[in-house]
Amino acid sequence: MQEKKRVGAGFGVMLMSSQGKILLGKRNDDAQKADSALKGEGTWTMPGGKLEFHESFEDGAKREVMEETSLQLNSVKVICVNNDMVDTAHFVTIGLFSQDFSGEVKVMEPDEITEWRWFSLSSLPENIFPPSKKVLQNYHEGVFYKPQLNHQ
Repeated sequence: MQEKKRVGAGFGVMLMSSQGKILLGKRNDDAQKADSALKGEGTWTMPGGKLEFHESFEDGAKREVMEETSLQLNSVKVICVNNDMVDTAHFVTIGLFSQDFSGEVKVMEPDEITEWRWFSLSSLPENIFPPSKKVLQNYHEGVFYKPQLNHQ
């Protein structure tokens, strides 16, 4: 019997420092440890994760950012929505943005994310997790949603 394919909901949080840099984490090269249905091993990603039942986007963002980085989000806002699809998974990704956070960045889940690093928007790494890359593109273009014509 073939497994029923489902749509999930997740989010990526674009954290921007007072110096205008964004925080990205390096996903483990091991697909089992990188833990993504969207196949993101070895890529750079924003903090984020899957939305839990009865959780608001903002509460989910605060929870995941704390769990992954130890940073406390004081305020966060929704900036975009995207469809992220591969042959085995489909997620609706909510992009959020915050410049209002406190604490010190720490690797809290070293099996999944091996390091966190601040990047200038003008010198981002090439290998960015596709859902995070779309959030960055939407931010740069000032677009909330762009229709997707094919699977990526």
